[in-house]
Amino acid sequence: MSEQNKTMDPRPREQHTITPQERPVEGKAGKRRSLLGYLGLMGPAFVVGAWQFGPGNLATAVQAGSGYQYTLIWVIAVSTILMIFFTDMSVRLGIVSPTSLISSIKDHLGKPVGVLAGFGVFGITLMFSVGNAVGSGLGLSLVFGGSPVLWTVVCTAAVGFVLAFRNVYGIVEKVLLVIVALMAFAFVASAVVAQPDWYRSLEGMAPQLPPGSEILVVALVGTNFSINAAFYNSYGIKEHRRTRQDYRDITLVDTIPGIVAPGIMTALVIVVSASVLGKTGAEASSINALASVFAPLAGPVGSMIFALGLSGAAFSSMIANATAGGTMLSDAVGRGAAAGSPTARVVTGIILAFGLAITLAFQSSPVGLIVIAQSLTVLISPMLGILLFIMSNRPQLMGDLRNRWWHNLFGVIGLVAILATSARLISTLLN
Repeated sequence: MSEQNKTMDPRPREQHTITPQERPVEGKAGKRRSLLGYLGLMGPAFVVGAWQFGPGNLATAVQAGSGYQYTLIWVIAVSTILMIFFTDMSVRLGIVSPTSLISSIKDHLGKPVGVLAGFGVFGITLMFSVGNAVGSGLGLSLVFGGSPVLWTVVCTAAVGFVLAFRNVYGIVEKVLLVIVALMAFAFVASAVVAQPDWYRSLEGMAPQLPPGSEILVVALVGTNFSINAAFYNSYGIKEHRRTRQDYRDITLVDTIPGIVAPGIMTALVIVVSASVLGKTGAEASSINALASVFAPLAGPVGSMIFALGLSGAAFSSMIANATAGGTMLSDAVGRGAAAGSPTARVVTGIILAFGLAITLAFQSSPVGLIVIAQSLTVLISPMLGILLFIMSNRPQLMGDLRNRWWHNLFGVIGLVAILATSARLISTLLN
């Protein structure tokens, strides 16, 4: 190009380096996205939701509906709101941090703090792998018959195959988006078939604490207000290289629906459990008990739809759990913050192998390890929540995306809730 043509070219030269994802979408100079552009922002929060919506979540929801009918639905609503705010903090940290979240924590708060956070999350994922393995096998055995242990082996192998692809995170996102959509259909259909008392379910939005429900409320908060899952969201944002201009749209099409979806599905499990109890008189205190009791009420097709939803929840949580644990431990030891890094792949394989090995070795009673997992969450989740809160308030890092007063208000409420939950569980374990 001649010097004259360069002078006449009205386009700023730096504009040539801006990717479509980095173009402003708000303000006078920005262009609104197409429908496909909005859909392209979906993903990271749905991975978080899939990790959150696992066997532990389902088990506590079944117990809540079976034992206390509709009265504890409000716990899910409150937990979902708090989860949105902490996931939003993670989104903004993923946008503004020049490196990954754990690396940023090392830079701002010291290397030991970052390493501790990474190993803490790895410990949680290691133990949760047992519940995911058991849940996936149980769900598929309810659908297709056969040994739950055999189906656990099949599911673990299938997850390993998914995670072997080169673009690991991108594949995981697409798979989980499909599974979440199928689960949503399964649980909505199950709720329609069960014909619950919808008026009473709305009354369950009013906070109340039935006698004897305290421990179950703690468990519901712990499984639905999953700080470790929110913590991982920043990695998905970083994988996609989201920018400040994307933030508002991410909130509307990813963060809110990605976190609300598992909240709604959890509430529907409570509703179905309460409806089954009210119409059959049979108490469904476990996942497989609920599926078997649901059969005479909904017929074989309805029961199969519900069981598919249960197996989908365990399978999706297995994928997200292993991916997150591998990524964050790899980051903690300084070997890469991407899901496809060699160290992340090795750690992911260890997590899957651990869940399968313990399931095979302790077929009669894997519950003990699931309890250990919950205990480990109690010790680690408050630290992760405090780190998200501190980092998202640092002006030199966050700039214009620093926490506003309403972020801090709900952040403090969330920290109080998770600390109270931790204290209650520790007290229970000691007694």
